[in-house]
Amino acid sequence: MTTYEIGRLLRAGTTGFVAGCRVSQLSIPSFGSLVVAEPEGNENYKIYGLIHDIHIDDDGLVRQLVTSENVSDAVMNDNRVNRIVPVEMSVLAVGYEQDGKIFHLLPPRPPLSLDVIYKCDEKDIARFTERFGYFRHILNAKDAPIGDVMAAHILQAQSAHKDKGWQERATQEVITLLRDDYPTLMAVLGALSDVSV
Repeated sequence: MTTYEIGRLLRAGTTGFVAGCRVSQLSIPSFGSLVVAEPEGNENYKIYGLIHDIHIDDDGLVRQLVTSENVSDAVMNDNRVNRIVPVEMSVLAVGYEQDGKIFHLLPPRPPLSLDVIYKCDEKDIARFTERFGYFRHILNAKDAPIGDVMAAHILQAQSAHKDKGWQERATQEVITLLRDDYPTLMAVLGALSDVSV
């Protein structure tokens, strides 16, 4: 697996987790990205998730700087490069891997504090997204912008699949899953129309 470390775990639960990274690492993770937590000491167990929120909390220095008239480039760079407050990424758990087999179920155990979080490469994205069972986790998320997360994820996953029909099959699956929830279906289809290939 060729992956990029994007941060470390801050807190976790069965349905999702929050990871933190330095501002200098922010160029790698993106909204809708498939990521994986690999708990230390257990190479046969991985937890997959989708980034559904990225936020940067303020601190006392930033509150003072935003009210200053002239902020020098040196101060801006120091705040962005050496910043102690982490960028936080909220991740929705969508499945796990145990002994080489992928399950689109909630993980039996969450990752632990300070476990490393990696961005999945195209090979792992294609492998995890062969089936669509994990869509139910996205569509049932309470605190996520479902349509936008789904659209961002499908755009990323489509680029990992060489099969051009993958996006069409994924959209059909979304329609089937949301056939009784018209408002959510329209929100998801509206977002998906922006990423049609």
